Amino acid sequence: MPTDETRSAPAPATPKRQPAGAAVLREDVTDAIRGAVFAELAAVGYARMSIEGIARRAGVGKTAVYRRWRSKLHLVLDLVSAFAAEGLPAPATGSLHGDVRALLEAAAQALRHPVASQVVPELLVEAARNPEISDAIRSALLDPQHGIAAGIVRDAVARGELPEGTDPNRVLDLVVGPLYWRLVVVRAEPPAGLSAHLDALAVAAVAALTA
Repeated sequence: MPTDETRSAPAPATPKRQPAGAAVLREDVTDAIRGAVFAELAAVGYARMSIEGIARRAGVGKTAVYRRWRSKLHLVLDLVSAFAAEGLPAPATGSLHGDVRALLEAAAQALRHPVASQVVPELLVEAARNPEISDAIRSALLDPQHGIAAGIVRDAVARGELPEGTDPNRVLDLVVGPLYWRLVVVRAEPPAGLSAHLDALAVAAVAALTA
């Protein structure tokens, strides 16, 4: 399928040579730019990050970056959207405890990803000042997570493990919140032994919340 840079008028009856300058974007260059974004964020943060610095780290000209993204905001949001597209699996183990454990395992793996540990905290700061970033984070990250929590609660209610009216957002906070705090805010692994019992603690907290 043609890219934005290779689109042209409908093909004529006789073949023509492709116009000069209609080159397809090179994937290796795109990957180098994305890698440079992580390095630049780690070094200077989102506020001080620049297209010039990204291009320099990637070993390309600024034009190569602007051909793919029109600003650093759109570049970073693209990374977040790509990360979110991988998604957390919707647990369906047949029990609340099993679903919480599966969600914790998937969330722990996701929160160790560079996007979560480096990019998202920076964007959350910027989101307080920029509605575009706030809306993008909500649609790319928060809404899908709410949907997963709502599914866990719905199934647990149907099995009689949770009462009607249980708030999925509170469940999500109790399950994923401690992991986010340790892995993203504190930037440290959970204390020894906590990971093995976090699922039981989260289920107990949910039960106490809904008692």
